[in-house]
Amino acid sequence: MTGLVIRTLDESTDRDFDTLPDPLDARASHARTRHRPDWKRIALRDGRVVARGAWWGGADDTEPRNINWFDVAEGEEEAGAELLRTAPWRVELEINLPGGWRDAPHLRAAAGTRFAAARAAGYELLAERYLYRWTPRDGLPGHSGRLRFAAGPDDAVFLDALRRIHSVTLDAHALTAVAEGGVERAAQQEMGVLRRLPSPREWWRVAYTDRGEPVGIHVPARNTAGPCVGFVGVLPERRGHGYAYDLLAECTRFLVGQGAGFVAGATDRGNRPMVAHFARAGFPVVRERIDFTPVTA
Repeated sequence: MTGLVIRTLDESTDRDFDTLPDPLDARASHARTRHRPDWKRIALRDGRVVARGAWWGGADDTEPRNINWFDVAEGEEEAGAELLRTAPWRVELEINLPGGWRDAPHLRAAAGTRFAAARAAGYELLAERYLYRWTPRDGLPGHSGRLRFAAGPDDAVFLDALRRIHSVTLDAHALTAVAEGGVERAAQQEMGVLRRLPSPREWWRVAYTDRGEPVGIHVPARNTAGPCVGFVGVLPERRGHGYAYDLLAECTRFLVGQGAGFVAGATDRGNRPMVAHFARAGFPVVRERIDFTPVTA
C-alpha cells in the first residue's frame, strides 16, 4: 500500500469526495441523501482518490447506522479494504448497483471490485435486495376487495403482529435479528425502524377479513427520499392466499391518495413470494442493493 493515505473529510475538503469516477451511478441513488462531511472518508494514492466511503445516520444519531456509499477504483481492492478497516465504526455496508448490473460486464467488474474490498476488510454477504420505484405510468395495482383496512392506533397490536410475522420470515435482516436475540429482538428492531420514519403514525394499517379476522399489517410511509412501502407483512396462519399482494396494492393506493407521484419499495432477492407480488403490482426494479455485515470475532 505504498503511498496510500486515508483521510476523513470536513466542510473544506468535502468536494474531494466527488473526484472518483462513478461507473455504478451511485450519485443518482443518493440524490436526496444527506451525508455529514465528517462521516466521509477517502483513500488517496499519490494524491489521487482511489476509494471512498460515506457513512450515514439520522439527523439525531451520534454515530452512523451504515455505510451507504462505497466506491473503489479498479485494482485498488486493498485500498478500499484499508478504508473500511481503519474506520472508527463497524456498521453494515450497502453497495448500490444499477438494475441489470449482472448482465453488463463493466458493471459486474466494478461491483466485483467493491465486493472483494468488503470481504478483505472482514465483511460478509448478508442480503441481495431489489429496489423498486412505482410511478403512475406503471398503472395503479388492482384492488381485490377481499380485505378491509383500519388504522391501528395501538403500538401493541403492531408489535404483536411483528412478533408473529418474524417468527416465520424470509427477510435476511429479520433472520439475523432472530438469530442474535430471538423474535422479540426482531420485532422491536423493526418497530424502531418504523417509528423513525418521518411520515404520520396514523397511516399504519391493520388488514382484516370480512369476518373481522386479522390478516396482517402494512405501513405506507415516507422516508428521506420520499413515499415508500414501509412494511408489508402477513400473519403466518394467513399465508398462502396471496394476501401480501392485497396489502402491497392497498399501501400503494393509499400513498397515491396522499399525493405520491412515485412509491419506492424493496425486498430481498431470495424472498420469491414478495418478488412476485411486487412484479404483479407493477413495480419495476430500478436498482439493486448488496448488503454486507461486519464479521464479529
